[in-house]
Amino acid sequence: MFRRIFFKVQDLFSSVTHHQARVFSQKPDLNQVSRYFCQAKFIDSIRLSLRSANPDSVLPLLVNPHLDSFVVSNVLRSAPSPESALSFVESLKRVPSFSHTQHTLHAIAKTLAKSGRTRQLKKLVDTINAGEFPKVRPVSFVDQMRLYATAGDIELVLRVWDELRAQRKGACIESYNIVMGLYVVTGKDLEAVKTFRSIMQNGAIPNSRTCTTVIEHLLNYGEVEKAKEIFYILPRMRVKRTLRQYSLLMEAFLNVQQFEAVKSLLREMKTEGVLPPRSMLSSLQRMCEAGLLEESDDFLVEMVPDSRIKNIELCTALTNGENEEEDVDGCSFSTEADIGSVQLKPWLDPSALASALRDWTDTDISALEDAKLVWTSRLVCKMVRHLKSPLTSWKFFCWVAYQPGFVHDVHTYSGMFTKLASHGRVDLVDDILLKLKKEGFKLTISTVRQIVDFYGLFKEGDAALRIFHDVKVLCGHFSEFDMVLLYSSLLKTLLKCGRDSDAIDTVKQMFSLGIHPDAQTISGLMHHFAVRGDFRTVQKLFEIVKKCGVKPDGYLYKTLVRAYCNCGRATLALRHFEDMSNSGLVPDRETKSLLVKSLWKEGRLKEASIVEETCEEQDENLPLPSTGQMFNISSADLMKLHNLYCGSFEGSIG
Repeated sequence: MFRRIFFKVQDLFSSVTHHQARVFSQKPDLNQVSRYFCQAKFIDSIRLSLRSANPDSVLPLLVNPHLDSFVVSNVLRSAPSPESALSFVESLKRVPSFSHTQHTLHAIAKTLAKSGRTRQLKKLVDTINAGEFPKVRPVSFVDQMRLYATAGDIELVLRVWDELRAQRKGACIESYNIVMGLYVVTGKDLEAVKTFRSIMQNGAIPNSRTCTTVIEHLLNYGEVEKAKEIFYILPRMRVKRTLRQYSLLMEAFLNVQQFEAVKSLLREMKTEGVLPPRSMLSSLQRMCEAGLLEESDDFLVEMVPDSRIKNIELCTALTNGENEEEDVDGCSFSTEADIGSVQLKPWLDPSALASALRDWTDTDISALEDAKLVWTSRLVCKMVRHLKSPLTSWKFFCWVAYQPGFVHDVHTYSGMFTKLASHGRVDLVDDILLKLKKEGFKLTISTVRQIVDFYGLFKEGDAALRIFHDVKVLCGHFSEFDMVLLYSSLLKTLLKCGRDSDAIDTVKQMFSLGIHPDAQTISGLMHHFAVRGDFRTVQKLFEIVKKCGVKPDGYLYKTLVRAYCNCGRATLALRHFEDMSNSGLVPDRETKSLLVKSLWKEGRLKEASIVEETCEEQDENLPLPSTGQMFNISSADLMKLHNLYCGSFEGSIG
């Protein structure tokens, strides 16, 4: 298709080029924030030129002192197609002063992967790993696997995976996720299920990415209800639910017209304080058109692009009458019969801007104000998350509250709470609590849990108790299950702070309120007291479990057996091992092996032999979670995840 380039007022490229020749002939002395905005404008100029019909239009722009690895990396990431990105890389060869860095080479590798150029990608990776680029680190095995998976080359992924496993002890969960995800995308159901089973058989625990792949696979296979069931057990497993999981399920429910399930998902998102992605907008608008959702719904308002953010624009005349529509990186291309308009949102990288603002000087603030950015809740949340210093984050949070058109909401408050708590700044958390109460906002229970968890890392037991006792004021409504999770976080924090007696008092308080801790919380408590030799407390906790009706799971019994074995109490360990077997629970290989060794050390050879005989046919069972998962996961939930997923494919894959 042939195009002639026109501009509304003047030729953009000649204008930009002449302007740069005048202004940037020598690199100006700018602070980091001003430099960032100059680079952002430069990136926008190149982005527009890459969308033009003239492939050489980018060349005059490269005569610019601001051309560096940061600019090149981001241009490559925001290019409209892999072809245009690689064309830009070729253009860089005409700039003798430019040399590639870690960031630019990684961006090129991702471009090659997305375009399926496996041979060129492998050659680039081999060249980097051979040390032919000074100061560039070798590409790790996991990064290689990601790149080859993006390119869709299963053989290369498996080859690198074999190298990784040969050099690494223990399971790398991310490598399993990459392999499993690639099998799902390529329709290899049997291989995907086998990979999932191998995760658990090797003693690893499925994480959020694993569960996303599981949900996607089930939805692809038409198992919507099972995918939904897995999604709703993730909080019990302390696995974070992601936007990707919400989006997959929402689209699936809309396709089968389960509109109530969609509304339930929206409520879950609000409860967890999750900002919806704009990719959901079209789906929810369909519900509005059907009268199933109000157009004034908060989520719809938040997803609609802010009209205050103006596009940068390039107009083109179409000579062949074709009509195209694309949407790449937030850029929309619209065409009419004779005139086409390339419209892009201005380029903005919150992470890079936050890095430039690390000192928060008066000069930085002035440059930020001069840029006249449109501050939205999403942007502020990203800035707070990426600012490294909690004090700088706090200053930015206070400053942005006075910017035109911006008002803090529950999302920005939650982000600020999390940031400050993650750095142990109890003083600033207390300050923002006062502001929150004054504004009348209600936090989500998940935010309070995060704060309590972070306080455990900094041994801030008193602060954790204060915010826990204030939870009704901070959150308003929450379910009993929410309280079970919050109590679990509090107990874990108290134990980290050495507040064992407070932890026991908290457990008693739970039971007095009719709130029963889940199995993994009890397992965590038992493990803590057992390794300290406090077997009286361990036994009391176990008796409480049986009295309150909490069914001990395999992990709870494993915790007891391992704790007693490690403390030289093999007889007590054997007793709980027998209780485990009598309850119909299958001990894993690791637990059995430890018990046999402990019995041998104590001279209980007959008992050791019996344990080996009773378990010799059980080696194919999945191992139970390790002590590293204390407080997080129960074997019952893990087995349920396994059975729901693997059981869905038994009939078809044999």
